[in-house]
Amino acid sequence: MSGLGVTMVTLDGKELEALTKHERLMNYIQQLKIGTKLSVRSMAEELGVSEGTAYKAIKESETQGLVNTKERIGTVRIERKKRVSLDRLTFGEVADIVEGNVIGGAAGLDKTLHKFVIGAMELEAMVRYIDAGSLLIVGNRQGAHRCALEQGAGVLITGGFGTNEDVRRLADERALPIISSKHDTFTVASMINRAMFDRLIRQKIMLVEDIVTYSRPVETMRLGETLADFQNLSKRVGGSVFPVLDDRGRVVGMMTTKDAAGSADTQLIDKLMTRNPITAALNIPIASAAHTMAAEGIDFLPIVDKNRKLLAAISRSEVLEALRYAGKQQESGETFDDLISAGFEKKTADQGSEWMYKGRITPQMSGTFGIVSEGILVTLMTQAARGLIREFGKRDHVIESMTTYFVHPVQLESAVSILPKLLEMSRKSAKLEIELEDPNGLAAKAMLTVQLIDPF
Repeated sequence: MSGLGVTMVTLDGKELEALTKHERLMNYIQQLKIGTKLSVRSMAEELGVSEGTAYKAIKESETQGLVNTKERIGTVRIERKKRVSLDRLTFGEVADIVEGNVIGGAAGLDKTLHKFVIGAMELEAMVRYIDAGSLLIVGNRQGAHRCALEQGAGVLITGGFGTNEDVRRLADERALPIISSKHDTFTVASMINRAMFDRLIRQKIMLVEDIVTYSRPVETMRLGETLADFQNLSKRVGGSVFPVLDDRGRVVGMMTTKDAAGSADTQLIDKLMTRNPITAALNIPIASAAHTMAAEGIDFLPIVDKNRKLLAAISRSEVLEALRYAGKQQESGETFDDLISAGFEKKTADQGSEWMYKGRITPQMSGTFGIVSEGILVTLMTQAARGLIREFGKRDHVIESMTTYFVHPVQLESAVSILPKLLEMSRKSAKLEIELEDPNGLAAKAMLTVQLIDPF
């Protein structure tokens, strides 16, 4: 093959030429300069492969965040983005949030903006607030549209209106998007504000994709290799656990020292390996990965895409380090759990060493019949249990089972006390009893069994 210079490899009588092409195509894409445009046809012609093979490489590159495909622009090599700038929106993301149509300046959709300006004033006054990198939210005011573009700002037109052809041409020339949304200005501002709030919440949830290292290749084995190959690889890299891939790069097994014990050097690893191994996706929380590794007793977790193709791998030590880091970070944005427990304070109970949380039931906690929702009571009790475990065990946890009892309804505006009691705690699990009392006595009770995650 002249374009790629592929060396033929045979494994169990099967040629892996297509796999080699794919790997080289991925390397080619990674080495492209940021901003370079590419297409299926041009890649196929330049590298001497079929368009189908080039298409598969581009789609996988999209999954890995190496390229981005936009309508009317095409496929462009981009820098892989981490989730560290969630407070900055791009014009394209705003268009998605407000369900808008891009009617000009589509080439600038990937640009970020630093503020929003609502055009509810005279044009002369409006100009003072518009600068480069901002987004003007305004209705059918074509003079304001042009003024914003001249100042280096994008435009979001509300009410479903458009603009004239001259303004569109100016937007295309300056690569500043003009977005038209059917919603009114108040609704658009609310939608953007809610999206920003949600992003702040997501920012404090550390995902697997935040800690994986693509630049460090994962040492793997292939079906058809032998135990001798495993031993040589183990000596060379100093490892004892390796994912086993099929001819399409999918994870089909895990080969460990335990699997190798007592077998001949010529034995094929597909007869020894552990099949259907535990894997994880890039978008799962680190806490979930930690729970999986603890529950399954594994120290190495392959990260795969939706087709089980290997993307990266994380170790138990990396996960624990990430959890420690996340535990020290200041939280941004409030979840429903945060809002529910916000009015409760930790106090020392009358018994001395026991804990107690005291607070008042607010109208927002009411359920269908005007009394406190059972779900709210459960949340309050589980939050109290989490605080107790964090204080005494210096750990976080995942709930395995919970049994709840509701003795009598809790009325609105009632002052309540929550008493979590630690019944037993081991290295891996804990059992708790939580009681919730109102002025009429015991109102709810829960028995909780949790699995502990290593110290945060």
